[in-house]
Amino acid sequence: MEKKIEKQLSLPLKNALQMSLRNFKIRFGRAIIVTMSILLGIAFFMSIMASNVFTMALIEKGPENIRSVLIENLPEIKVRQTWLVSLSLLVCTVGIINSMLMAVTERSREIGTMKCLGALDRFVMELFLLEAMIHGIGGSIIGSFLGILIMTLVYIAQYKKIILSIFPTLTLLKFVGISIILGTGLAIIGALYPAIVSARMEPAEAIRREV
Repeated sequence: MEKKIEKQLSLPLKNALQMSLRNFKIRFGRAIIVTMSILLGIAFFMSIMASNVFTMALIEKGPENIRSVLIENLPEIKVRQTWLVSLSLLVCTVGIINSMLMAVTERSREIGTMKCLGALDRFVMELFLLEAMIHGIGGSIIGSFLGILIMTLVYIAQYKKIILSIFPTLTLLKFVGISIILGTGLAIIGALYPAIVSARMEPAEAIRREV
């Protein structure tokens, strides 16, 4: 009997993704808050990475007067950027995991209702992790390019057109990929624990759960 129910409630990945997108649209306001948390965390991280990339590009290809100043201050710059990268990762991680914890926990009653209708634990987990992936990908893509844009404007204001002539496109795109993987991974990790706990709760307990 258990195998029969599981077969009835198992949906193709495409259908589960469609349900996740529909839930995203229904709770658009809350979804935007969660996505913005990921966006801002990744934007902060990417701005630090972009700053480091621009600095190294100026040292390698910039005018001699700028290169000499940057090389002279390079040890101090590296120490400062190491701390900033560490801080950005901490802020990014805490912000993303906190937002995903709240998003999943607040929907425990919805989980209870789905389980009352016969949803399996695996089915509930799949839906929430797919939604977390949507938040992570969307927020990370926008946040990555926002971080690059901000630092590009900062460096243009400081070094004028020089930064455009040595613009390190390929290196920045590499860090965009890293940022998207980081943001999506953290979003899924942030949703994993509360989704497991909620999915394993008895339906009546999940419905009564206070958040």
